[in-house]
Amino acid sequence: MSKNPDIYLLYEYMEKVPFTVRMKVLLDAPVDREKLAEAAQTAIGRLPYFSVKVGLDEGQNYTLEHNDKPIAVLPEKDERLILGSDAVNGHLFAITYRDNCVWFNYSHSLCGAMGGLFWVKATLYQYMVKKYGPIEAPKDVKLPGTPVADGELFFPDADKLPDDEPISRYTGGDTNLHLGRFLKYLLNPFAKDNYYYQVEIPARGFMEYAASIDGSPNTILTALMFKATSRLFKEKDGTFLAGRIAADYRKDIGANLSYRDFVRFIHVRYEWSMKDESIQKLNMRARGAVITQNQSELSFERFKKLDKAHKGIDDQPNLKAKKQFAAKNSTFRSDPRDTYTISYVGQTDWGGMEEHIQGFYTISDGDLMLEVNALKDAFCITFQVVSKDRKPLDLFCEVLKQENIPYRVSERYTRYMPKIKLPS
Repeated sequence: MSKNPDIYLLYEYMEKVPFTVRMKVLLDAPVDREKLAEAAQTAIGRLPYFSVKVGLDEGQNYTLEHNDKPIAVLPEKDERLILGSDAVNGHLFAITYRDNCVWFNYSHSLCGAMGGLFWVKATLYQYMVKKYGPIEAPKDVKLPGTPVADGELFFPDADKLPDDEPISRYTGGDTNLHLGRFLKYLLNPFAKDNYYYQVEIPARGFMEYAASIDGSPNTILTALMFKATSRLFKEKDGTFLAGRIAADYRKDIGANLSYRDFVRFIHVRYEWSMKDESIQKLNMRARGAVITQNQSELSFERFKKLDKAHKGIDDQPNLKAKKQFAAKNSTFRSDPRDTYTISYVGQTDWGGMEEHIQGFYTISDGDLMLEVNALKDAFCITFQVVSKDRKPLDLFCEVLKQENIPYRVSERYTRYMPKIKLPS
């Protein structure tokens, strides 16, 4: 029986929902493939928990075994990678590059954005040292020769967490306005790769704006997106719009340094009657939701639910049954359905590397999904949609203009989320 917590999301893998992530770094010079390949091998040596391949034991549990083959460093092509395949040496992590861009592709089963940054920073730091010589290292970069800290590997014991009832919880329910767009995506094979735009907002002006209305990047973007989506969807009786904010809860459960993914969602319900309110007032509504739902008791509850699902998967007799159980008891799929999602990992320390980084974008699954990263001088937003229709983006930009928030928008890109090859 496998007890490695990193394998369980693999049971939920589907062709259209692969649970993979891409982190795209725009550099100030064309990529040197040879130096990048050397850096990739140096960096992964410090991250043994990512240097793995998927196996299947006698009980038909997925396992993660050490993989001593090199991390693949390949030219970026207009097609999906297949993680776990021979083309990437069986790894669940792979690097692609084109011109001045590097894509870090990985399975969400092992980690989320926090853990992904372990790998991205470690690799880019080795690359830039090889390319430019000595450079200031980020404080949290994982350097070759340094020991793997216990905190990196920490995974809580659910039985040791309190069972206290939270003071309050979200009771707003599901919104069904977004369902039509999602079904259209599932039924349309030509949209299976879906799309994104890179939106860059100058950091100084945005933070001054945030301070002026007592907001944070999360709550302000939640308010801005409500304005945009209230113009995208038609008002119907009995319906409402809801945003959700990804909340990292690792500190609540003592996993501050862990590479693993510990995310739950804060839900913000907006009524149609609020669509003409100011961004300041909508921001305050989002702040209220954050304050109300930002409780450690909800984090304990979320982790216990995750732990229960893991044990249930282990108890199933075969791989087919494990996958069926994982799908029916998914913590992600059982969340309230919202209209849009904001995911912001906070300010990232790049050390001296930042002078060579022109943009940093996270690419994931989801429609009306905003992945947000912050450099010192810019917020880099990946605005993700499931069709070529620009209307959602245009409405978002219209709101930015109305609030006098400057921005730049890229061309439309195809996401090309990686697939995963798993043993069967």
